[in-house]
Amino acid sequence: MKIGVLALQGAVQPHKEKLIKLGVEVEEVRHPSDLKKLSGIILPGGESTTLVHLIRLNGLWDALHEFVSTKPSWGVCAGAILLANQVRDPEQPSLGSVNIMIRRNAYGRQVDSFIRSLTPTAFWKNKERIEGVFIRAPKIVELAPGVVPLFMDEGDVVLAEQNNCLVSTFHPELTDNLIIHEYFLSKCHESSNP
Repeated sequence: MKIGVLALQGAVQPHKEKLIKLGVEVEEVRHPSDLKKLSGIILPGGESTTLVHLIRLNGLWDALHEFVSTKPSWGVCAGAILLANQVRDPEQPSLGSVNIMIRRNAYGRQVDSFIRSLTPTAFWKNKERIEGVFIRAPKIVELAPGVVPLFMDEGDVVLAEQNNCLVSTFHPELTDNLIIHEYFLSKCHESSNP
């Protein structure tokens, strides 16, 4: 199984290290041809407006839009903004694959970053809390029917999924815990072996 990490800007290396630790081949995605033969893709944290610009600059927008509409895709922080179908504060283009409204930089500036223990919902496979690292994080402010909340932070959904897509407003790649990466890989495996 080969997993892509969008490698135009942002926290690429920590995701690569986690995936390699889990025994997965990793492809850095910079061009449409890099999407071939991938079982899934991670859109990492970074700066969402910069990512939109670089995706377009590299001629990747249409191919990435098609990929995330059918294959397992995980948006982390800025990547969650890219996958949301509605972006606020301010509005910006997105790939629109997850039926959520997301608010950019909802927790404040870089200096307002924090780490908190997150609570699993009844939809998560076990009741173990996990650590969440929030850095200039967006906030999911609205979920449409069909979007499943998986983890919460003080009443806010911070990890959710809809069909083939997973979105997190925190950074699992910045902790020692592999559980969210393992969960994403299980989605990729199921998709590759229906």
